[in-house]
Amino acid sequence: MEGGGVGDGPVLLPVETAIDAQAHAPRMLISSARAATLKLVNQREAAAPHAPVLIRGAEPFTLAAARPIADPALDLASPLKGPFKAELLAWTDAADAALELARLAGILPAFLVDPEGAGEAQPVAAGDLAHWADTARLTIAARARLPIAACENTEIVAFRSADDTREHVALVIGTQMSDRAPLVRLHSECLTGDILGSLKCDCGPQLHAALTAMADEADGGGWGVLLYMRQEGRGIGLVNKMRAYRLQDQGFDTVDANQRLGLPDEARDFGTAARMLELLGVRDVKLMTNNLRKVVALEEAGVRVIERVQHQLPANPHNARYLGTKRDRSGHLLD
Repeated sequence: MEGGGVGDGPVLLPVETAIDAQAHAPRMLISSARAATLKLVNQREAAAPHAPVLIRGAEPFTLAAARPIADPALDLASPLKGPFKAELLAWTDAADAALELARLAGILPAFLVDPEGAGEAQPVAAGDLAHWADTARLTIAARARLPIAACENTEIVAFRSADDTREHVALVIGTQMSDRAPLVRLHSECLTGDILGSLKCDCGPQLHAALTAMADEADGGGWGVLLYMRQEGRGIGLVNKMRAYRLQDQGFDTVDANQRLGLPDEARDFGTAARMLELLGVRDVKLMTNNLRKVVALEEAGVRVIERVQHQLPANPHNARYLGTKRDRSGHLLD
């Protein structure tokens, strides 16, 4: 991709998806969090962990040399060929957009800058990112009755955007009413927890407990909405979540594991959830969450949270540290 407007800015080649082993470049673009992990930036620069950092090596970066810089699974086993120097970055907007595009694609945020042997570049302007993130382009694509185990009176609503291949869905539990705020849960997709029964997180139990609570709400004359958001791994993608799991096995907590990957510890898009509620005609909600960021994000998007409903489940020996990290480092209210 080209990192500026059409025909402007450097050419950036994602290290993870590069095919030509002969590609090489004098500089690399990585995130500040990854640079700090590799001790390539000072503490002041590391204070903004998701800012882009431009580095130059003593020798050009080949793909073989670049991959350990990009991937923490390789950096301990592959000695880095320094010294490295952080350089002034004159195209910050384009660099920010590149790191965000990498996150959306679920790949590591590391690029060769102006590489040789990279092939033809696809022009991408930094402003394209705002266009792709425009929640107004999200629409209802289909809806149908869907009896579920928790409540037979349930409707599923599918949402689609012209610029996003992720298809979010909502489950409307009970009969929708305009004069009563629904019990709402924003649930981010978790393959390992929701489908495979992983004990490393509390996602699966939270999902099923939310559906049960909404069914109870419907039995009591109310209704509920579960928003199932396609943003695996808090927005970093399935493969990167597996990489974070491997780092957790080495002793890192969830926040440090993501930052060692050079990725945010929280990258979910709650604005899309607000747009889904808008399309359903929901303005006021009782929100099931321990995460105050969700409350703030919805209210900033025009959804009124009239009540926050605690959604806490017992820990198990495999997720106790994970839940503690959510409380101590991510601000979740688990008490």
